[in-house]
Amino acid sequence: MDASIIIQMILASFGAAVLYTVIGIAPGTDETAVLAPVTLALVLLGTSPYVVLAFFMSAIVAKKLTDSIPVAIAGIPGGVMSAPMVEHAMVLKEHGLPDLSIRKMASGSVIGTIIAIPASFLIASLILPIAGKISGHAGLIFFIGAIFLALMTKNKLLSLSIIVPFALLIQGLRHLYWGLEIIPPTQTVFISFFLGITIGPIIFKLFELLDKDYRKEQPVLGNKEIYLKKSAPLKGFPNPFKILTKKEIGTATLGSILGTATFFLSPVGMTVFLGEFLTRHIKDPIKRASRAISTMDALTNASYIAGTLVPLLAIGLPLSPMAIGPASALFNAPPVFTPEHNIHHILSMSEIMIVTIIGASIAILVTYYATIKFSSEISKFVFKKVPHEALIGLFAGLVVMLAYMDAGWINIFGVMLVALVSGLLHRHGVNYGVMFMVLYAAPWLLGLFG
Repeated sequence: MDASIIIQMILASFGAAVLYTVIGIAPGTDETAVLAPVTLALVLLGTSPYVVLAFFMSAIVAKKLTDSIPVAIAGIPGGVMSAPMVEHAMVLKEHGLPDLSIRKMASGSVIGTIIAIPASFLIASLILPIAGKISGHAGLIFFIGAIFLALMTKNKLLSLSIIVPFALLIQGLRHLYWGLEIIPPTQTVFISFFLGITIGPIIFKLFELLDKDYRKEQPVLGNKEIYLKKSAPLKGFPNPFKILTKKEIGTATLGSILGTATFFLSPVGMTVFLGEFLTRHIKDPIKRASRAISTMDALTNASYIAGTLVPLLAIGLPLSPMAIGPASALFNAPPVFTPEHNIHHILSMSEIMIVTIIGASIAILVTYYATIKFSSEISKFVFKKVPHEALIGLFAGLVVMLAYMDAGWINIFGVMLVALVSGLLHRHGVNYGVMFMVLYAAPWLLGLFG
């Protein structure tokens, strides 16, 4: 790393922090849908791997810091991972403490970041001696991962039963493109199928709305009124260790360690389970809610960081829900990154650590300060000036562009098909993780039938 790369990393980290501070506040912005396409675009543009990783780490820390704001103020999840905190945040809001809720969640997120980075490197160093054996059986591992994640979903039977059919859809489209000579046999369509799965629920809903009768059945809610309370002024740079009590720091630290250690499990599931388990003994509703949200936010941030760093450091394969979802472009973004040549192979462990620290530190300096000091002002700007539809349109347009780049016009319709099937399955309880694992396992799985 020379001085110019370090400057680029700092600028990219700052840009990511600003961008995802705004995106994080926008209600309902799914982590995979808003992180994966932008990271992928940076990789395909030929951006330095150092800069891409710094951008991504800053983005995920910033996103996790700010998605607490709409939860605390309006009871609206900023993302999938903030949904489990709504109930506890509403308890504090009912007691007139939305500012406290924001500060507790953001501070918990900082604790999770501080704990997760060194803990991830420790876990990765323990896995490293067996990494070669794991990499040699990647297809089998992804298939086992699909089964494991299917057993953790709401609709286990459906999730298990669609593994082979979904693999047929993916490989069928690939063989169609090869047969029509749209792409050479040496090229595999991956990126656009991945993004098709990501935007599946949105595309499925949009196609449903094309049905006139269905549209008539939908409730008309009108304008939603959201009341924003002005934040109490806070002098100096906020200190998470002063905002949280000693007990909250303790449970947030424990939650972070457990979230890091269980990086291969569903982050949402672990957040709900461990967050409730660590706080259910507290009787006072305000203390319980404060402890729960700080612990949950610490745990989610830790599981997201560890889910990216541990597979990236130890194996170079996306063997966690986070790595196979939002962070997928760091592992596989053909032709720039492949499972055999990605950031794991290009950067050393010490370089990954330095880049991670730079990205995370800048996000904390920019976003944590903004979140604590100007949460109401930022929320007012986002709710009034940044339409949710504009964000959806932006990312949908990016998916269409990448689909065309992957395999021409026909692939736009192929991605639409993947998105519709994925959206339908997601609607009925099959989570993203199962479908992403099948996407990776499809060539190996169908090779068993050959």
